[in-house]
Amino acid sequence: MNSRTALGPVSRRTVLSAAATLIASAQQTRSEVRLPRKVRIAIIGFDGHPGEITGVLSRLPDVEVVAISDKPAAMARAARNPRLAGAKQFTDYEHMLDRVKADVIAVCNNNGERAGAVIASAKRGINVIAEKPLAIVTSDLERVKQAVSASGIQLGMLLPMRYSPAYLALKQIVDSGELGEIALISAQKSYKAGNRPEWMLRRETYGGTIPWIGIHMVDLMRWTSGREFTATASFQGIVGSPGNNAMENTTASIFQLDNGGTATLRMDYFRPESAPTHGDDRLRLAGTKGVAEYMAATGVTVVSDKAKPRVISDLPPAGSVFIDYLLSVYAGKEATLTLKDIYRTNEIVLAARDAADQRTIVKL
Repeated sequence: MNSRTALGPVSRRTVLSAAATLIASAQQTRSEVRLPRKVRIAIIGFDGHPGEITGVLSRLPDVEVVAISDKPAAMARAARNPRLAGAKQFTDYEHMLDRVKADVIAVCNNNGERAGAVIASAKRGINVIAEKPLAIVTSDLERVKQAVSASGIQLGMLLPMRYSPAYLALKQIVDSGELGEIALISAQKSYKAGNRPEWMLRRETYGGTIPWIGIHMVDLMRWTSGREFTATASFQGIVGSPGNNAMENTTASIFQLDNGGTATLRMDYFRPESAPTHGDDRLRLAGTKGVAEYMAATGVTVVSDKAKPRVISDLPPAGSVFIDYLLSVYAGKEATLTLKDIYRTNEIVLAARDAADQRTIVKL
């Protein structure tokens, strides 16, 4: 991984360099991926990140989408994708699971119904890759764990940010030892509110902003830093959003690290509609020997005792969470996202949400 100096204002050269990196990364991610056998996929729901699956189907000649299940309007939109046009359509996913032979079920329904769909698939012995979070209450998460363990299926989860070049670069920097021991982590997710679906405006189907979008950064903070979280406290609220009684648009969480350090996560739905991108994600890792951080405005930057301040311009190629899952299940590749991490990240975000609800500190 190469780098160059200059931590000052972003120049045209910086922008062009970043653009070239993105183009090269995109070219690498378009390559065809072969599996040792044909894999039949069925999809339950099109909420959240189904694009992480449908968007890479053109690279997967051995994968066939055989069935989809959702409301008719959602399935009609999905069928515009040529790779989904021939899939059988069901309004009841239980009927689909019973009538269609599938190797993998992609579960992308609303947050409140997701655990039930994962469990139903597991009980039928079908592998699952699910939207996040797996569940919005701890009791349902435990039921998911039990069903997966009893069936022996392979469970994956859609956390695509792990496969982003910027965060892959941050992990490489930490793993190199240049930053020393990570002692403080700061993360941000800021989104445009936009027009949200009805299920996001009810607590029983949404579950909270901390589990819904916080899970991305909780996973990244743990994964890039190599540190574990041991306790959490949070605040959450709804400000200036008439008619919204369930989707918190401002949250702040703090976590204690296993080495005595701290991590913070702030999130909001206040990004202006005029902003150039939907989201403004940031991650900063401060260690005993240096600091590395990412934000869209500056890219990945590093300052440490070892070298002069610099911007990382040669980023790792982007990956795919769905392709990584398929290769781990059918080609024996070690998964980037482990089952242990999947469960732990879900546990942490539910605890952080509960800490806000109960106004207390929760041990992890």
